[in-house]
Amino acid sequence: MPEMPRAKPIVGVDLGGTKVSAGRVENGRLAGQASAPIDSRSSEQEVLEILARTIGQVFTPEVAGIGVGVPSVVDIDQGIVYDVQNIPSWKEVPVGRILAGRFERPVYVNNDANCFAAGEKHFGKGKPYRHFAGVTLGTGLGTGLIIDGRLYNGVNCGAGEFGMMPYGDSILEHYASGQYFERRHGIKGEEAQARADRGDPEAVAMFRRFGAHVGDTVMIIMLAVDPQAVILGGSVSRAFPLFETAMRERLANFPYHKSVERIIIEPSIEPQIAILGAAALYLDAREHRP
Repeated sequence: MPEMPRAKPIVGVDLGGTKVSAGRVENGRLAGQASAPIDSRSSEQEVLEILARTIGQVFTPEVAGIGVGVPSVVDIDQGIVYDVQNIPSWKEVPVGRILAGRFERPVYVNNDANCFAAGEKHFGKGKPYRHFAGVTLGTGLGTGLIIDGRLYNGVNCGAGEFGMMPYGDSILEHYASGQYFERRHGIKGEEAQARADRGDPEAVAMFRRFGAHVGDTVMIIMLAVDPQAVILGGSVSRAFPLFETAMRERLANFPYHKSVERIIIEPSIEPQIAILGAAALYLDAREHRP
């Protein structure tokens, strides 16, 4: 039986507020990786040069395309990013056009939560599902939606922004992300987790309350899109065992009990999902070409 042709490599890029990471993805695995720090005081052009140089370290002539994930609002059709968090000089940058001109490959740009969902669909725990939400519990609360097997962005790249919903005395993101620990308890999430892991009663109680807020988040997602699964990513998701019970106790209040019985909720296990997710933008676009 003849061997199946090997898929062409794709470059995935994760642009954060303090560094840029790029990786060449070959047959579902990272075959090369590079990263570089970013100074928040750098000019737009300086950051673009760091971005292009980092991509160049993993780029080869065989690469079929490039995907870029950014913590910002994105004009997906034009590949323009707006107001990147922690990079003040990036107000309106046509990243897609600039990188496509430099590397002569198609370039796809999206926000980091959407990249997470796309990455889980193509490379992670989302593979079995046609309808799921990828929720990032990190510095903020982001959600990417896979609907009918495809990443759903909405008209303005705003689908799944549940973190901005009014909640409590502010918005949901202030309760169901790392911000909860700093805003409500004056402690970083990492420190709270370390203390809870040691059995500190106060920290354990913090995560129980946090879990209730995550439960509310899941209920909102269930009412909005009724997915098969919710996959949790981001730094706080690593504390899943500390808040899972409280989250599920909260879900017992959901009005449709059969939906709660059926839904799968679990944390991501792929450590490089940010890069893989950015690369998955290319795969998602290729699968659904008009």
